[in-house]
Amino acid sequence: MNRYMLLHFGFEKPTPEIMAAWGKWFEATADKTEDKGGFHGAAREISREGSKDLSMGMESITGFSIIKADSLEEAEAIARDNPFIASIRLYEIK
Repeated sequence: MNRYMLLHFGFEKPTPEIMAAWGKWFEATADKTEDKGGFHGAAREISREGSKDLSMGMESITGFSIIKADSLEEAEAIARDNPFIASIRLYEIK
């Protein structure tokens, strides 16, 4: 099996419905999930020009999941069932 990282983009204030949908997705994918996490609080972007604080919004990376799948297509099918806010970026990792 290959490993894939899902980067979750987009933030809106969680409602009970959003939290329930996320809980169901994490439960349904538990056998394929190696790790997961969310980002909240302070965030900063560092570049050659300096650094700047980041706020939570629709362009923000708000969390990640590392899943196991046989192919990029299978990983995409798993990600499509996720109740994402704005989008998910999917990367194969080694």
